Amino acid sequence: MQVKATAMGSTGWQARYLARHRLPDSYLVYAQKWFAPLAGWLVEHQKGANRPILVALNGSQGSGKSTVCDYLREILEHDHGLKAIALSIDDFYLTLDRRRELAATVHPLLATRGVPGTHDMTLLRHTLDGLLAPDAGGPVEIPRFDKARDDRLPREAWDSVNDGVDVVLLEGWCVGVRPQQEGELAVPVNALERQEDPQGRWRALVNDTITREFMPLYARVDQWVMLCAPSFDCVYQWRLEQERKLADLQSSPGDNRIMDEGQLARFIQFYERLTRHCLNDLPPRVHHLYRLDTRRQVVEQAHRGKPLL
Repeated sequence: MQVKATAMGSTGWQARYLARHRLPDSYLVYAQKWFAPLAGWLVEHQKGANRPILVALNGSQGSGKSTVCDYLREILEHDHGLKAIALSIDDFYLTLDRRRELAATVHPLLATRGVPGTHDMTLLRHTLDGLLAPDAGGPVEIPRFDKARDDRLPREAWDSVNDGVDVVLLEGWCVGVRPQQEGELAVPVNALERQEDPQGRWRALVNDTITREFMPLYARVDQWVMLCAPSFDCVYQWRLEQERKLADLQSSPGDNRIMDEGQLARFIQFYERLTRHCLNDLPPRVHHLYRLDTRRQVVEQAHRGKPLL
């Protein structure tokens, strides 16, 4: 039976969850209203499928994807008795050395992590193969990426899943993005594209990667969820908050690549085209849509049957 959360306090896994994400007790009331029902729907789907299921969650940078996925993981395990794991597509970025190699041989903009073409999709596919196999018994290694140093952690620092799972939650800002039409690629959306990709080669490479490597991934997804930002304009501020949080978590300055405001302003231009595309294209295509306000609070939800992805 689900333990009811109140704004007055929390118990067990809820207290640990709040501490991990530095959230007030009142968040539990919010999460119970909006996301506890989602957990129930996922449970029903998994029980009906009678196999491990893959749930994909899209949301722009800073929209709260990791926080929501971790809540779903906890409630699925502790209140519904299902083994769940949360993955971020960010942990499957190519290594810094590999992106530098691509920048030197393919296109300079591929040095910067983010867009399709900067992920190790083979590693993601193999990881999902291990987790989603009906008779999976582990161990399955889970890579981890250190954004503060802009590089994948060494293998000895990866996590490992030693038992089978029931639900895999995969979140990412570009999870669910579909290829654009050739005419849409022709017009730059910002200064970065105008000045550093004037011929549109980078845009075309990214689009081709979506078609070749991302669309086959989508065929494996059982349930789609979207945290829909009100517009791209609020993404910069949300992402800045993320960067400051990363800085706070650093135990020592060391060799890190945490961005200042100017660097971040350039960085989010890499994400702008596809973020805007997702905001326009995905809302009618997902199973579970949550519209956010500028404070990242859910203000509207919609749930439907078969998506159009």
